[in-house]
Amino acid sequence: MRASQPKRQSAALLGLAFDNDDGHTRLTRGKNFVLCGGSHETHAVMQETVVKINERLDQRGKRLEDVSLPELRDICSEARDSVGNP
Repeated sequence: MRASQPKRQSAALLGLAFDNDDGHTRLTRGKNFVLCGGSHETHAVMQETVVKINERLDQRGKRLEDVSLPELRDICSEARDSVGNP
C-alpha cells in the first residue's frame, strides 16, 4: 500500500458585484481570484483591489494559502484603502 501524499492547500478570492444595468457580463480570472459582475466602474475597482492584494502578498513573500485570516484582513484593508474605495 502506498502512503497518500498530503493534500496541498489552495485558496482563492471571490468578488461578486450586482450593480450592473448595462447588460454586459464581466468576468475576470487570475491565479488566485475570480471576479464576476458589476458595472464597469465597480468591476475595475475589484480588479485593482485584487492586484493590490497580490502585490502585498508578494511583498511579504507569501501566498494566499499561507496567510492567516487576521493577516488577510489587514492586507485587504490596506489594499482597499490604497484603491480609494468609498
